[in-house]
Amino acid sequence: MTEGLVVKSHSDFRYVETAAGILTCRLRGRLRLQGQNVLCGDKVLVRVQDQGQGAIEQVLPRRNVLERPPVANVDQAVVVFTLAEPPLNMPLLERTLVAIEREGLDVVLCLNKLNLVSPEQVATCRQHFAGTGYQFLTTSALRGDGLLELRASLQGRLSVLAGPSGSGKSSLLNALEGHGLATGSVSARLKRGRHTTRHVELFPIRPTGRVADTPGFSRLDLSGLPPGELDTCFPEFIPYLGLCRFTGCRHNSEPDCAVKQAVADGKLVAERYTRYLELLAELEEQEKKRW
Repeated sequence: MTEGLVVKSHSDFRYVETAAGILTCRLRGRLRLQGQNVLCGDKVLVRVQDQGQGAIEQVLPRRNVLERPPVANVDQAVVVFTLAEPPLNMPLLERTLVAIEREGLDVVLCLNKLNLVSPEQVATCRQHFAGTGYQFLTTSALRGDGLLELRASLQGRLSVLAGPSGSGKSSLLNALEGHGLATGSVSARLKRGRHTTRHVELFPIRPTGRVADTPGFSRLDLSGLPPGELDTCFPEFIPYLGLCRFTGCRHNSEPDCAVKQAVADGKLVAERYTRYLELLAELEEQEKKRW
């Protein structure tokens, strides 16, 4: 057997990169019976067969898993969003960030379609995420803005491009490497992108990067995230955690809350705190239903 990396998942086939080249593989029957899902980014043991074929015998331990998009062993997430075509869906963007923080991944925020927005709009958006520590890139796949910075941020890492359909994830990959991926326009009626990526695949970004292009999504399920852990998914809150009067403070109705005081003092962005409260209420309602 040989070790390899799953670089493409399509239907019942997994395409595994090995020292001998890329093998077209199916899962061994035992894995299918166990309900083992083999994802892009998985390191696997493959039994090599004839004519570039193989069978996946074992999935090696994972460092992490994203469920939507389904990718394993990711180092960072590049969250691609736009302010126009389609217009920014801030609740979706912040749900995405919470889901990524939950997995412990580094975050790169990539504001694409720079050619459609004003510098003032970009500045307002950048300010919204002040204090998060996220790398903030501005790009235009059409004009080439920011591509050198984006390429540099991808080197030596397995990254996932996450973001809604129509935000230009595939267009950015085409601009970086000329992969020829299908792209789609934004529906004028629905104000959102049409899905053009139908499966997950890893693409090389020269010289040492790999990126997963993924189907767009419209909603992320945060069920299973304990309400008391949501504050750790807002990185700008971290300096204030543990400074509240009450242990286990959820920063909503408790007195002497360091997070609420930081918001009142203008040290934390009020809109981000409002989003936190909305997500907290959602998670607490889910918790009640489980009990």
